[in-house]
Amino acid sequence: MDSALPVARALAIAGERIAGAVGTHETALASPDRVDLGGRCVLPGFSDSHVHFPTWSLAQRQVRLDGAATLDEALERVAAAARDVRPGAWLRGTGWRSGDWSPPTEPTKEALDRVTGDTPAALMARDYHSLWLNSAALARANGDLEVAGGVVVRDERGEPTGVLREECAWHFRDAHVRPTEDEMVEASREGVRIAVSRGVTSVHDKDGWLGALGVWQRLRDEGALHLRVWQSIPADQVEHAAALQLRSGFGDDLIRVGYLKAFMDGTLGSQTARLLDGSGVQITSREELVEIIRAGAAAGLPVAVHAIGDLANREALDAFEQTRDDWRGLRPRIEHAQLLAHEDIPRFAALGVAASVQFSHAPSDAEIAERLWAGMTDRAYAYRSLWDTGALLANGSDAPIEELDPWAGVVAAVSRAWHPEQALALDEALQATIVNPAWLARDEHRRGKLVPGYLADLVVLDRDPYEVDDLTDVHVVATMLGGRWTHNPPPWTD
Repeated sequence: MDSALPVARALAIAGERIAGAVGTHETALASPDRVDLGGRCVLPGFSDSHVHFPTWSLAQRQVRLDGAATLDEALERVAAAARDVRPGAWLRGTGWRSGDWSPPTEPTKEALDRVTGDTPAALMARDYHSLWLNSAALARANGDLEVAGGVVVRDERGEPTGVLREECAWHFRDAHVRPTEDEMVEASREGVRIAVSRGVTSVHDKDGWLGALGVWQRLRDEGALHLRVWQSIPADQVEHAAALQLRSGFGDDLIRVGYLKAFMDGTLGSQTARLLDGSGVQITSREELVEIIRAGAAAGLPVAVHAIGDLANREALDAFEQTRDDWRGLRPRIEHAQLLAHEDIPRFAALGVAASVQFSHAPSDAEIAERLWAGMTDRAYAYRSLWDTGALLANGSDAPIEELDPWAGVVAAVSRAWHPEQALALDEALQATIVNPAWLARDEHRRGKLVPGYLADLVVLDRDPYEVDDLTDVHVVATMLGGRWTHNPPPWTD
């Protein structure tokens, strides 16, 4: 991933760092440990630039409703899971998207009651911006459901249907269904194992609101943290961070405080993305974002702001433009940038605001986007347009919305069939998955390339992706972090 030396025949590693690249005379390299790749290919380690890591790890243990084609199929999965819930415990789940169900229908508490009975059930939508509750769960709130910036879906009698959106969903989750730190640590321990098996050496985590810093520290202290973390802080905690002088970059070799996380709007699937036609839900106004950016800049913290709709993105860009002199040098970013007005696409590069996108979202969202954003999808998930205007793209998964699998994201970007004019070349998709995330984390001088002095964070692939017809044929063989194998150390069998 370095233009001055695109390919080398061999790689020398001393301790935790790259000592050099070697050409045709690799046999002259003195080393106590020599690994014959047997025709395999090495790349710098993959980054996931947008992941809710403890939440994704917990989701591996919950009822998964992804891919359910009907309401009845979703309810069958819930019914099967409900049988294993101990008395008094919550039934947790994730992954439903009513827009995928046929015939079209919306979830209700009554439907959920039929398969859960008195067991309280809380099922997060696939986009994590809607929450489906049964009557037993709703009773826990004792009517306290309304929150500014959220929606309580109600029936014709004014009664809650069992679906909460945006801030209302998150408030209920935090007040009643929040996991314990022990639960998150236990789940994330296994999550790290899965992530490194997919070539991941670093993540930009979004679960700061859940106390993820504490989870990461416990994993590090027990020797179970095998990736590098660039951690978010909720925007409403900026004053606490400033008081403690927790500037961006504070931390150690594995865990660093990174940035503030804010939200402009909702999502496509929940129909709460804020659009120029006036639809959607506003979570943070442009004026409020201006104040967040300025507070973050004063504290030495860049802002990463969720914006999905074209109006939300425009107002986020407006806020960054208005505060440009405040945050200069801090490397801010807009998360998702899914629907953009044509005239706003060049503004990312012009302002120096990164687009933290998720390549895997495009194929997953294609059908629902064509329904809900009809006539606008030529400017949705506009990765090629952003790249060609000079914007910095960083690829993430948004797990658990998609799976935490960077290579799947690369494949999605390069092999894109829906609006193929927005596909990227392999070089570009790899840069967005390897090089650019390191730059966003202010780590561009020690990660993202395999050149002398850089950390030996790398992934071994079973074949050279530049020499295959189908990128889905490429698989991760092994992963290394700082010169130590974290997944499947050699020797390998063919």
